[in-house]
Amino acid sequence: MDAYCSNNVLQARRAVEQLRLETELQRVKISAAAAQLVQYCQDHRRADPLLTGIAASSNPFRDKKTCVLL
Repeated sequence: MDAYCSNNVLQARRAVEQLRLETELQRVKISAAAAQLVQYCQDHRRADPLLTGIAASSNPFRDKKTCVLL
């Protein structure tokens, strides 16, 4: 039972140390992060293939010509 208790104490110490490290982190405010994300999306919208589409000549996923059997 002694090994069980020492294992629990070790886990608790690790958890406390992790929590101490997390309290020292500098966090970005949600509103600032959201504003940065919106700005990034607006700055890069011309290069976004989801918005502009992909040219048929450079699209590797376009349908190949079908084979016609006679």
